Amino acid sequence: MAIQQQQTLPPQYVEDLQKDYGKQLTAMTAAPLDTAKFAPQVAGQDQYQQDAYTMAGQGIGAYQPYITQASAYTGPGSQAAFMSPYQQDVIDTTMQEYDDQAQRGILGIADMATKSGNLGGGREGVMRSQYQNKSDMNRALLYAGLQQQGFGQAQKGAQQAYMNQMQLAGAVPGMQRADVAGLGSMGATQQAQAQAQLDAQREAARLEAYEPYERLGYHGQGIASIASGAPGQYMSSVTPNPTPLQTALGTGAVLSGIYGNIQGQGSSAFPTGFNWGN
Repeated sequence: MAIQQQQTLPPQYVEDLQKDYGKQLTAMTAAPLDTAKFAPQVAGQDQYQQDAYTMAGQGIGAYQPYITQASAYTGPGSQAAFMSPYQQDVIDTTMQEYDDQAQRGILGIADMATKSGNLGGGREGVMRSQYQNKSDMNRALLYAGLQQQGFGQAQKGAQQAYMNQMQLAGAVPGMQRADVAGLGSMGATQQAQAQAQLDAQREAARLEAYEPYERLGYHGQGIASIASGAPGQYMSSVTPNPTPLQTALGTGAVLSGIYGNIQGQGSSAFPTGFNWGN
């Protein structure tokens, strides 16, 4: 007995659509997708960032000249450069005035001896000797005091110069770190903008590359919906990347934070204040 088989075929136009879809699908998927057109790219360093890197390298050991100069203000003879150029004139004038007064004292002793009738006597000689000894001792003390005073002032000047150089040694690296942070922050903003442009271009290329697949997928869903007699819903298979604005904001915030932290890193072993006094 012959077997009869009943087959329900879709309308001819549906078959034609399905055949056409199969040909398109085969042709489209036969060649691999060129993903190089939308491969991720990283924006290069901005000029500000390069300048910040260079400045950071130059700042290493920037304190050394100040340390070297400070060492010149220590040790024996370091105060010589701070001696007043008028000190000897002051000493000479003071000592001349002292000698004049001492001479007047000698004359006073002679006057007293004359009035008492002892001029040229032994008593006058004793008084002259005692007066001269005391005068010479006072003169030596005065001269030594003037010398010590000048030395003390020069020593204070050397100490102040030493402190100034040490304070500069601590201040200069901090100023350089601030410049590095400022340049780095500006460069990070520019780099983020460049990165956003690259991301936007990549996203546009990716959407363009996947557009035929999206269109074919939508076409296939439509055919399936027609064949089943039920309305279909199509969901896109292309998941969008973060928007360029989101990328720019995120990258800029991270890089700016990194450069901003440079200024606060580390602590200097040198005094942070600065005294311009001598």
